[in-house]
Amino acid sequence: MDALRLPDGPLEVLCVGAHPDDVEIGCGGTLLRLAERADLSLTVAVLTGTPDRAAESAGALQEILPGVKTHFAALPDGRLPTHWEAAKEQLEELARHCRPQLVLTHRVDDAHQDHRTLGVMVTTVWRDALVLHFEIPKWDGDMSSPSHYVGLTAEQARRKVDLLNRHFPSQHAHDWWDDEVFLGLMRLRGMECRRPYAEAFHVSKALVEV
Repeated sequence: MDALRLPDGPLEVLCVGAHPDDVEIGCGGTLLRLAERADLSLTVAVLTGTPDRAAESAGALQEILPGVKTHFAALPDGRLPTHWEAAKEQLEELARHCRPQLVLTHRVDDAHQDHRTLGVMVTTVWRDALVLHFEIPKWDGDMSSPSHYVGLTAEQARRKVDLLNRHFPSQHAHDWWDDEVFLGLMRLRGMECRRPYAEAFHVSKALVEV
């Protein structure tokens, strides 16, 4: 499969997640790959989460890219649709000084109400960036056919899972938190794009330079 490539040179990336661990689950492997670039600037905004949960995410993100800029808004978990105005204000304030070329965030049709709220909202704030909408496995069973993939090596996939397990002990009791779930999804997406492992994304609009 021929690959579309991000441009050479400095790259500013923004990740927007509803909850601590969303970014790491949805695109942690992609961030590990991006972190190999010497010219990467990374900002991560998380809209909900207690201080303890935010600390877990901050630790994981610092391991991925030391010096990453993080923003935790602490809006109510599970209530983002009813806090639409506050969430939009948080993102618009961030947009005043963060002008990424690449944005990674939730799918617009995600079954979780917080996820899909942000998936739609982000595209109204950063209109000129390439937006990749990541997927998160959950018991709702809302997986669909992705449009874009980022290939991962076996080492990168396992490093992602190890990072999740070490930095998010608060989530270990959940029945969906399982090495086979995370690795299995990455292996399936890897098979679809002929790579050992991969993370998959949905893209509604992209400009292809020819």
